[in-house]
Amino acid sequence: MQTYGSINLHWARRERLKWSLILLSGTCFVYASRTSVPLLMPIIGKEKGWSKTDSGTILSSFFWGYTMTQVLGGYISDRIGGQRIMWIAAVGWGILTFLLPDIIEFSSKYDYSIEIIAFARMINGAFQGMHFPSMISLTSQRLTESERASFFSLVTSGSALGTLLTGVLGSYVLQHYEWDSVFRVLGCISIAWTFLLIYYSLLLSGRSIIDKESSDNKLPIKELITKAPFWSCVIGHACQNNCFFILLSWMPTYFHDTFPEVKSWIVNMVPWLASVPSIFLGRAISEKLIKIGFTVTVTRKIIQTTCFVIQAINLLFLAATDTSEKAILYLTLIIAGSGFHNSAIVVNPSDLAPKHSGSVFGFMNTIGAIPGFLGVYFAGHILHQTHSWTVVFIYIFVIEIIGALVYLLFGSGQAIL
Repeated sequence: MQTYGSINLHWARRERLKWSLILLSGTCFVYASRTSVPLLMPIIGKEKGWSKTDSGTILSSFFWGYTMTQVLGGYISDRIGGQRIMWIAAVGWGILTFLLPDIIEFSSKYDYSIEIIAFARMINGAFQGMHFPSMISLTSQRLTESERASFFSLVTSGSALGTLLTGVLGSYVLQHYEWDSVFRVLGCISIAWTFLLIYYSLLLSGRSIIDKESSDNKLPIKELITKAPFWSCVIGHACQNNCFFILLSWMPTYFHDTFPEVKSWIVNMVPWLASVPSIFLGRAISEKLIKIGFTVTVTRKIIQTTCFVIQAINLLFLAATDTSEKAILYLTLIIAGSGFHNSAIVVNPSDLAPKHSGSVFGFMNTIGAIPGFLGVYFAGHILHQTHSWTVVFIYIFVIEIIGALVYLLFGSGQAIL
């Protein structure tokens, strides 16, 4: 049992339940904020006269900032406590979500409006980039090794719930009010959650500060970057994110352009319903495999390969489909496949470096977020040049296969630090 002085640093069962609800809801609101712009992009883009390249620039700019704060957020969280970094970040992204309509309207007066909006989105991304590294750092410090992967898989399922929240609540608000109301509602909810997080963070800080052993140990970066399992984790994460971020950002536009008869609420809700059960299914299968004797390494590879295979096959089907019903089905299966990622590579940093999981996750997510701006922007560029969604889906398919092969060959569930 890990203690500091006479104080037990690990959460008791009741605390674990309380924090699981707080972190689950926080991740939900992070993704609700993040996906609000893709939801509204077809409407705002049409109103403002933006090209596909303009839209791609704004959609991808979020990830420019997102990559900037991953490592720093994880490093500081490992040293002073993840809950503190998390609420500081939440203040920033919550307020920016609320104010984004004002920024869009203000910037429309100028010739460089795209640059202003992209900069605001970049800052929002920088704040949100601290969320996951600080959360994995916090859970690594407060949970036993056997509890970490399962707990983190649970709270990261909030990403699916957040996307679903945007699809349901955002579509409802959009149907009855103007598009700016979506940002206002999601911003208010996020700010309210921030106050709750601050309250519980103060209670946690009052009980104990941080695991002194973890605080004193510096991340051996040179040793880390020479390990093949780390790079397989990074590359696999980046390849899966390429698929996820492009679909997350561009699917509302895809259906708006290709199947305009489809109701927006169906596109923004139905596919994401599949991600929630798939996350819990992946978690259950992972725990069962380990329980019956499979190693952590083999278990992680099975679950992650399942993710890649489901996504790759349905990307090919999506590239060839000519009906909206099939397109929604294939997209739903792709999103379902992404749920298995949460019980494999996403929790891998806790396997590879238990004492530095926040920092290692930060490194992994920094590189893993590169497809957020390069991939999303490149997809927009492909569309601008070819006007072909098929080319976009084939491009994502190729990247998926690369990620699957690399992780199968070099992935590991054993500690390397």
